[in-house]
Amino acid sequence: MKALNTLSNLAGKYFALIIIVFSILAFMVPGLFSSFGAYITILLGVVMFGMGLTLKASDFKLVFSSPLPVLIGIVAQFLIMPTIAFTIAFILNLPPELAAGLVLLGSVPGGTSSNVMVFLAKGNVPLSITMTSVSTLVAPIMTPLMLLIFAGQWLPIDPRSMFISIIQVIIIPIILGLIVSRFLPAFTRKSISFLPLISIVAITIIVSAIVANNKETIATAGLLVFAAVLLHNGFGLLLGYWAAKALKLSPQDQRAISIEVGMQNSGLGVALASVYFTPLAALPSAFASAWQIITGTFLSSYWAKNEDQKGKNSVPKEDSPLHSSAAAKELPK
Repeated sequence: MKALNTLSNLAGKYFALIIIVFSILAFMVPGLFSSFGAYITILLGVVMFGMGLTLKASDFKLVFSSPLPVLIGIVAQFLIMPTIAFTIAFILNLPPELAAGLVLLGSVPGGTSSNVMVFLAKGNVPLSITMTSVSTLVAPIMTPLMLLIFAGQWLPIDPRSMFISIIQVIIIPIILGLIVSRFLPAFTRKSISFLPLISIVAITIIVSAIVANNKETIATAGLLVFAAVLLHNGFGLLLGYWAAKALKLSPQDQRAISIEVGMQNSGLGVALASVYFTPLAALPSAFASAWQIITGTFLSSYWAKNEDQKGKNSVPKEDSPLHSSAAAKELPK
């Protein structure tokens, strides 16, 4: 068990590097990973089950005790990111599949690894956890709706079927995780420490499968996709921060909202694109899996160093990974 915990910590620390290495390997030897494309939905369900194991009723208390920051964050999540994606796709004149895939990336909820990034940035961890949980629960409605509004001109959108798929892939596994956590607490306590490892393996396989099945397209359009993802992530982080700052929220809230808005559940984006669009449409989410971990880590380090220089301690002990469910949510997107 100790070895698994150590391996899990190492994998979490070098997650972005792992994604990059396996993506290169999948590009060079696609036959190793192409067959895993059929299991993308199942793998994402495993990740969401892990999230369900870590959820607690306290994760939603800010919805009632301090609703304004939560509301601002959720509105920014589902308005800023799809709008940015649509604008970038239009300006770069992306092919229909890539344009729809970028909008899909902008329409999915926040990713769970954002909770850890907010902790490292000395931001408001409870707000981050609440935003991730709430945005995930409203995703069955908001994701298809945003796609219908922003991506319907490029590819046909079936909001009803997508609603059902998100329920199946996201909500049901989370509910099952909650049930297991409630009735098998001993199992949950033992499994939480290596949940990040399971999630990292699942996401790595998903991204590798997408790369392997799109080798030719990546060779010709990879730079364009990367530029679109870079702009999308950068503007999301920036506008999320500005929105919170304009409404005079605390610096800790500003960091939390910025990271939550900028970091997406790219695994869900890959799964939905693979089912409803084409493998090409999954590329923006696949690229984002690695890139947003890199930018999230850099931004968190920058904010933490600035906070240390000011001699402030904006994150109380109870919000550390050893005392909150943030550690349990140390699951990558």
